[in-house]
Amino acid sequence: MASSLTKDSASPGTPGSEKTFFGHPRGMATLFMTEMWERFSWYGMRAILTLYLIAAVLDGPLEDREALAAAIYGVYNAVVYMAAMPGGWVADRLWGARKAVLVGGIVIAAGHFTLAIPSDIAFFCGLGLIAIGTGLLKPNISAMVGGLYEGQSSARRDAGFTLFYMAINIGGMAAPLVVGYLGENVNWHLGFGVAGVGMTLAVIQYVLGGRHLGDIGKEPGTPASPEEKRTALRKVALWGGIAVVALVADIALGTYDIEHIVNVLAVLGIVVPIVYFVTMYRSPALATEDKPKIKAFAWFFATAVLFWMIYDQSGSLLTIFADTKTDRMIGGWEFPASWYQSVNPAMVIVLAPIFAALWVRLAKRNREPSTPMKFALAMLLIGGSFGIMGLAGAAAANSDTGKVTVFWLLSVYLAQTLGEMCLSPVGLSLSTKLAPKQFVGQIMGLWFLAVATGNALNGWTTKLNAPLGDALYYSLWAVIAVAAGLAFMIAGRKIRALMGNVR
Repeated sequence: MASSLTKDSASPGTPGSEKTFFGHPRGMATLFMTEMWERFSWYGMRAILTLYLIAAVLDGPLEDREALAAAIYGVYNAVVYMAAMPGGWVADRLWGARKAVLVGGIVIAAGHFTLAIPSDIAFFCGLGLIAIGTGLLKPNISAMVGGLYEGQSSARRDAGFTLFYMAINIGGMAAPLVVGYLGENVNWHLGFGVAGVGMTLAVIQYVLGGRHLGDIGKEPGTPASPEEKRTALRKVALWGGIAVVALVADIALGTYDIEHIVNVLAVLGIVVPIVYFVTMYRSPALATEDKPKIKAFAWFFATAVLFWMIYDQSGSLLTIFADTKTDRMIGGWEFPASWYQSVNPAMVIVLAPIFAALWVRLAKRNREPSTPMKFALAMLLIGGSFGIMGLAGAAAANSDTGKVTVFWLLSVYLAQTLGEMCLSPVGLSLSTKLAPKQFVGQIMGLWFLAVATGNALNGWTTKLNAPLGDALYYSLWAVIAVAAGLAFMIAGRKIRALMGNVR
């Protein structure tokens, strides 16, 4: 994407003080392009993951394979975003965000190229590498975006994160079209390999554009002492050893089932954020005036968990629905089911600048909705999207062909995209504003952990789809989401009080 570089009126000494990228700091161009290619690799792989599991990896009847593939997909997403917590810690305490992003990008590229090897063992090793690398990259590149807007207005920061969110969705829109087509119509592993090329381009762009970032992310916010490093290493070795021993014992006893891993990770998805919130709240490094902000963040976190639990079923159950219950014929040619994964990013590209301008314009008139109100709207919209899915499920069940038109899923994705624009870029910006300086990377990790927890719960919840049926399953979650949105709206005043001077 061509950049728009003009003179900037920002104060001297800040990254991008001489030129701007669409009116934002010049360093945004580096982070924008890096994130765009990283998301190309991620969304490309994600677009075909569930379909590949069903077609080439899992055994058994189709219905069982679909349920297990959806569960594995959810739990894998959980692992990827759960890795953001240690990734944030590494940046805050050891390397700084700049190095963490670079190493993460290299590891992700290696993971995608490993997926290109036609072997089940290589497939799962590749997934592991991608999870580790994404954990290093995702929270820390977002923290660096926040650093570009240090000392600037809340509305400008929100607009910056909305622009950054466009990078995510440009990559997310292109990836399923390319990777999805190659994976479904040519060769699965060729699709995974092309995703690796995208990640390699992300690393190259990041290195070449680093000079525009100034000193942002070069040093860890709170460097760990040698004793703290040794303690962290012992803990990693201990818990890693326990995991390996448990897995080996399960296999040796002949009781191993992949659902054991699904269940363990689902439990971790719930326990880890609770433990982390308690630990952070009790930390001696946390100032008294920052404690209410951590409480406020917990409210946003819990709401985001439910949002992402529903939203991220687009890559599992909704992809299966697109593959088996949606008419995809265009003039005698059936387009790949994975192409539906491009619909949401395309809508975001159109809507992101509109929302960015809207928030700034409303802020100037002192009429911008509060962050709690934006989150409440997001829940109402995501609930509405599953209400539409409930109707689509009923329509498919009553159709002679067992399929519905493309407009059902297009309507679902539109409602979800509107909700996403009220929650995701706003939540990214909010995280950098609520985070105490010594915990910026880890708070960003917690924000991504909300996605992890939502997806971990999907390891269980998506299994309800088969026994309940589409109409009842989707309608149930629609009611729950709408109720959560109304509850958040009611609690808005209390949450704003906890946020203090953050708006």
